[in-house]
Amino acid sequence: MSNVRHTCVTPSDIQIKVAALQSTTVQGEEDAWQALKTLRVGVCPHLLSAYPKFKKWQGRVSLVYHSIRYARVSEEAFQLGLLALNDRASLVRYRACSLLAYSQRKDALPHLMLLQAHEDAKTTEDAAAAVDAILARNHHLFIDRTHSGKSFWVVNEEDRSF
Repeated sequence: MSNVRHTCVTPSDIQIKVAALQSTTVQGEEDAWQALKTLRVGVCPHLLSAYPKFKKWQGRVSLVYHSIRYARVSEEAFQLGLLALNDRASLVRYRACSLLAYSQRKDALPHLMLLQAHEDAKTTEDAAAAVDAILARNHHLFIDRTHSGKSFWVVNEEDRSF
């Protein structure tokens, strides 16, 4: 077995790998992401464009989850977070709230505040936590909802220096 790294080289390769994020197995999704992550922030436009085409909530969760690390540097990642706030699946909305909390962008606040009136109690809590994290300028508060200072959310390496 060789250690050849599989990467996406053509737009068609990228589309195939992004579509594979809809995999019904964890391994299938992970294999697809291994190839896509070499694109770094360049993967975000592809994840955003795939979102409306994904029928299964697991695939939509994957798209948003893999965009979180780029939420501060990619407009497409941010837009994906906004779009996913209105998803029919609670876990997709949770990931959207986390992405927006991590983005630390105040222009997400009106969208998150609207979500605080959602019929799903978990979604309202997630939206409130994202608002709190943005207003406090501390993304860790999305996870540390009691402000204990004992829980940290490391998305990118620079998050360790908080």
